Amino acid sequence: MEIHERIQHVRKSLDLSRRAFGEKLGVSGDVINNIENNRLKRPDQKEPIYRLICKKFNVSEEWLRTGTGDMFLKIPEEDETAALVYDLLGPEKDELYDIILSMIKSYKELSPSSQQVIRDYVRKIRTNMKKENED
Repeated sequence: MEIHERIQHVRKSLDLSRRAFGEKLGVSGDVINNIENNRLKRPDQKEPIYRLICKKFNVSEEWLRTGTGDMFLKIPEEDETAALVYDLLGPEKDELYDIILSMIKSYKELSPSSQQVIRDYVRKIRTNMKKENED
């Protein structure tokens, strides 16, 4: 499998159209089509896209370039959480981003019993919200 075929494999494994995949990378679906069909010949056109695919979708650069190893990198849970927060709030790391990230970090620093108290509290809030919505 060639690199352009592996890029298509990544896109399909993420269940994204060319257009949606391109939007996440800041390029058009036509650019993705050209990459997947190996129409981009100059390295200066391809290299930035390769690096961006690896960064944005947590793809192993070694796998993308050579096919060796796993397609996706294994990331620690806290990095995955930060990535989810980033995806929700966008590239502007504003106050809300900082607050959410700080809350997550603080929660992870709590003892297991303190974490359980918070989980129980949140469950109670959810239960009350469901009851209010039923009324």
